[in-house]
Amino acid sequence: MIRHKHSFQLALCDLLLFLVSLFICFTLASVGIHRFSSAGVWPCALFSVFFLFFCRIGFGVYSHIWRYGNTALYLRLIVSDAAAGVGCALFAWANGVPKLSVLPVMAAGMVNLTLSITIRMIYQYLLDNAARKTWVVVQGRRFARTLFGLNIQPKAGEGTKTPAAIVGAGRLGVALVEELLKNPRAEYRPCCFIEIDEEKIGRQIDGVHVVAERDINAELVEELSIQAFIFAVSDMTPERKKAFYDRFHGFGCKLTIYDYLSMQDFKKEVRRLRAFDVEDLLFRKPRYFMDAEAAAYYTGKTVLVTGGGGSIGSELARQLAGMQPQKLVLLDVYENATYDIQQELKNTYGDALNLSVEILSICDEGQLDQAFRRIRPDVVFHAAAHKHVPLLEKNVVEAIKNNVFGTLNVVECCEKYGVEKAVMISTDKAVNPTSVMGATKRVCEMIFQSRVDSKTNFSCTRFGNVLGSHGSVVPLFKRQIEAGGPVTITDKRITRYFMTIPEACQLVLQAGALSRSGELYVLDMGKPVKILDLAEALVRLMGHEPYVDIDIVEVGLRPGEKLYEELHIQGEEFGKTENEMIFVERDEPKSRAVIAEKLAILQKAVAHNDDTEAKQALKQTVPSFSGNGEAVE
Repeated sequence: MIRHKHSFQLALCDLLLFLVSLFICFTLASVGIHRFSSAGVWPCALFSVFFLFFCRIGFGVYSHIWRYGNTALYLRLIVSDAAAGVGCALFAWANGVPKLSVLPVMAAGMVNLTLSITIRMIYQYLLDNAARKTWVVVQGRRFARTLFGLNIQPKAGEGTKTPAAIVGAGRLGVALVEELLKNPRAEYRPCCFIEIDEEKIGRQIDGVHVVAERDINAELVEELSIQAFIFAVSDMTPERKKAFYDRFHGFGCKLTIYDYLSMQDFKKEVRRLRAFDVEDLLFRKPRYFMDAEAAAYYTGKTVLVTGGGGSIGSELARQLAGMQPQKLVLLDVYENATYDIQQELKNTYGDALNLSVEILSICDEGQLDQAFRRIRPDVVFHAAAHKHVPLLEKNVVEAIKNNVFGTLNVVECCEKYGVEKAVMISTDKAVNPTSVMGATKRVCEMIFQSRVDSKTNFSCTRFGNVLGSHGSVVPLFKRQIEAGGPVTITDKRITRYFMTIPEACQLVLQAGALSRSGELYVLDMGKPVKILDLAEALVRLMGHEPYVDIDIVEVGLRPGEKLYEELHIQGEEFGKTENEMIFVERDEPKSRAVIAEKLAILQKAVAHNDDTEAKQALKQTVPSFSGNGEAVE
């Protein structure tokens, strides 16, 4: 049945076309075919009209929205009309209608099919190109509006779309252009494709010209009024992405990527337009660690995240929330950030997620014990820590209290209340540490590894700098650029390993699922990145030119800072895990007794509340700690 007004209008239009087709074909038959006889033809013609619409309705031709008609829908129309033609021929044969007399009816059916397809294509074309101001389209819109009773006038703002060059004329680029042309609310208007494939250069796709990449220069950008470049290349390699970035950022245009917005979008294969972000400045492929088996491990479990309001803790919470835990608990002393992630998860999952928040310090042994007694977690992710290197150099006692003895409190609660697995988030600064922060994190690693005989599975994950986390260089650089500069870097030679927050959290979750007690997991982070290169790229990303608009200056290495970071300690056993992107270091763990002796040294220094004594105690506890308060080259 035809249930909608627009479908009914289209059916009336098709009926009119068929009657016109019959008239034309009968007229021509009367003139051109001498033996043509009208005997039995009119009943056949009436039957053909009835059976044609019977078949079209039966095949669902009028139940679809032809605004979005595709090849399959046009084939459906052709098949339905072919079935109607066969039915008409059988009717004529059964009623003894002469073959020559039935030919005009069959011809009218073919003419009608041609006209039906044509008018639908015109209809789609006019809608898809409603923003184009050509006389043909304007007049056509008026005709279509009268014929179909539709208002397809251009919407407000269509003339203000940003002209964009689409880099890549492959499947992805073509799909993007089709979407931009059809969507009246799209921000961009494609003005050309940019390609390196000689077979495509000089041709058109959807009316959009394909231009050679080598021909793009300032004059052509101005001539085509290009204001944005959109990268739409499938599986773009890091090298190619960097080449594109270096090639086009100098034109002063906006750089945009047609890519995944998040890890969740990647799993669903959903692409969106997004800004060229700071994570792209790594110029390497994002790493995806989680597999279905690892994700399933957390389903139905009670999971506790210490430091749940921090950069790593909050992202862990986001990813865990999608794994259907029985309960998710965020523990943090800083209520503002924890409140933010709590509200985000409530808005996303509602009552489907059993979420609670504990505001307390891991240094408060009594409160922490009570929290564990109430929660009875199955899995604990320990992300709570002081981490700012320069601040901790001046607050050594507080660093030891929070990082070392806070961690000890968490470990003892995990054992006391039968936690199945506990995973600590560590840092590459714990390797041959030169800072107080790195030394305290190394002690935390040793505490976790010393519990190899425990019923609780204790493990650690170690990775480098996390882009966008609180206190990382990227937010600092952004603030400096927004203030007009200069951007300050400690040394132009300095390099760091970088990863994104989602990458870091996937590593932690994957390692937690596959971990064995006493092991320490390290991500294959690829090549280290020069901080100077990162600063220059970020200046360009924010629309400025380094050393012209925004200066970049050296200020010298800070106390406890290294020129180069390391990811593993020399002499540690370094091997692969089941996941080829994650390595495991199985150095010989210290016994509980040895760790107890080291902690006694630290406890004595902390009791005296003396930072100098506390730093000396750290040197005794961590022999590789070269904590002389100076930077290390």
